[in-house]
Amino acid sequence: MAGIWLDVLDEIARTCNAHGRGDLLQTVRQKRAQLLDPKLRVLVIGEPNQGKSQLINAIINAPACPVGDGRTTILPTVVQHAEAPSAAVVQAPPPAPGRPAGGAPAAIVERSPVALDQVAAGVAGAVGRRPGGGPAYVEIGLPRALLGAGLVLVDTPGTDEIATLGGNAPVAAPARADTVLLVSDSTRELSVTELDMLLHVMRSHPNVVVVQSKTDVVADWRAVAERNRQHLADAGVPAPVIPVSAALRLRAAAANDRGLNAESGFPALIARLQRDLTGKADQLARASVQGVARTVVEQLAAPLRAELATQEAEEQSGPISRLHAAQREVDELRRCSTRWQNTLTDEMADLLSDIEYDLRDRTRQILRTVDEAFDTADPLVAWDTFEDWLQRSLVEAAEANHEWLIQRCDWIARRVAANFARYGYDVLPPWSMTMPEDLGGRLPELERPNIDRFTTGQKLFTGMKGSYGGMLMFGLATTLAGMPMINPVSVGIGALFGGKSIRDESKQLLRRRQATVKTAIQRHVDDFFVRMIRDCRDATRQVQRMLRDHFTGLTEELQEAIVQSFRSAKQEADTDAALRDQRQREIRLKMTRLAALYEQAQQLSGTRSAPVLLEPRA
Repeated sequence: MAGIWLDVLDEIARTCNAHGRGDLLQTVRQKRAQLLDPKLRVLVIGEPNQGKSQLINAIINAPACPVGDGRTTILPTVVQHAEAPSAAVVQAPPPAPGRPAGGAPAAIVERSPVALDQVAAGVAGAVGRRPGGGPAYVEIGLPRALLGAGLVLVDTPGTDEIATLGGNAPVAAPARADTVLLVSDSTRELSVTELDMLLHVMRSHPNVVVVQSKTDVVADWRAVAERNRQHLADAGVPAPVIPVSAALRLRAAAANDRGLNAESGFPALIARLQRDLTGKADQLARASVQGVARTVVEQLAAPLRAELATQEAEEQSGPISRLHAAQREVDELRRCSTRWQNTLTDEMADLLSDIEYDLRDRTRQILRTVDEAFDTADPLVAWDTFEDWLQRSLVEAAEANHEWLIQRCDWIARRVAANFARYGYDVLPPWSMTMPEDLGGRLPELERPNIDRFTTGQKLFTGMKGSYGGMLMFGLATTLAGMPMINPVSVGIGALFGGKSIRDESKQLLRRRQATVKTAIQRHVDDFFVRMIRDCRDATRQVQRMLRDHFTGLTEELQEAIVQSFRSAKQEADTDAALRDQRQREIRLKMTRLAALYEQAQQLSGTRSAPVLLEPRA
């Protein structure tokens, strides 16, 4: 089986190298060398004052680690086999830039021998350590059969913080250990910190044992052990609990008392360590490879999942979003084209109606003034003066109407141009409508109407006709009185009747002249209105065509630019989508290979760990 797990571990190393993870590759290589090493490295961790050092002394039946009140373990202590008792402080050089602490080759570490009676000072960091140097630890060698079989015990400084677990020395890191012993005394149950510490270690280490120390000082240590097992089960930590008493173990060794030794609980702990030592190349190695595979796959899959999620997010902010923006610009230009055309058509229709009404209202006011004037004035007397006034009034009306037409056309041009405001530049036409210079010359000429005059002959004839009737009527009446028909009375009455006939005829002629003039002026004003409104309509249609041509050309320019931008965005989006699809296929292929590698590692044992999430979360 050694060949199988070693092949899997080598495949993990090749996978790390293929993904460019030199840090993981270094970790896998260290784990490979560690698993091929026949020694079993046992790491002892726990909170302060839990009896870790005394536990190591009891395992090997020797006072290797300093214990006692006031003793504080500052440096990790490595206890291993030696032909003769020895001690030394091993210190690495300061870490160079770009090289992690503890990464110095073993050939350049400094070893400072320490006398056996100075081990306590060495562990406390008082002797043998050079200030400013790198991480250090104390190495103790003892001639013990258990150590000679390949067991290496590592005592660590007590801590209740996971971040400082094992101290700062790489030799005390859980990743360097084959077996981890967490020491917790029997005076209390496992604390939350200890459970968190176990969960942290179990993520990357398969072989963890909880050692419940100091059973000799607590009468109900068995109940504490049961509650600890329940806590471990509730937390999902598959670690056994082994109660021990270091004091009983040392006392039994001194008295060579097998019964007391069995009561200390150490035979079960030592049996577990020996089983791990003999099974390191098989069960322990396979479990370690499974843990390494899980850690490596999780760390390699995490950036792949993040990249997939990032690509999905970039679809909304990268070339695809620019393509959508370009499509929106095309749609907006289409809507803008419809809006400005509708605006131009509607406003021009309103303008024609308003201009016609304005001109009609101005001519109506002129005609009203004409009617009021010639209700009393005699055209024979006032015609010349009135003709000049009428011409001026019509010219002023035409100029005012054209001025309003110009203003409205300018306003319409700005109203239509407002539809292009979002494109950020001036879109008004470069020309403007002006007042015609020969507007007065365009007016129709006013023909002088034929006005009847009351000549002297007409007056004489009218007077004689009126006087004859009066003289005859009153002359007949006077004959009844015996007077002749022609007498002073009848002659006087005839003269009165003749004068009245002249006055009546004069008034009738005046009214006919006034009616004739009004009719002539009405026809003239109507001709003026027809000609002017035709000119206004022609000017309005010309302006409409010019505005239409101008804004149509502008729309075509914008459309060409926007369509070109859309084509570029689409080409970029298609290229990006192809690259994105290719990259996603590569990522999914890598994830598939990682999943296969993980499954291959899990097949090293009959049981399976929790699956690793390779696909991105929804």
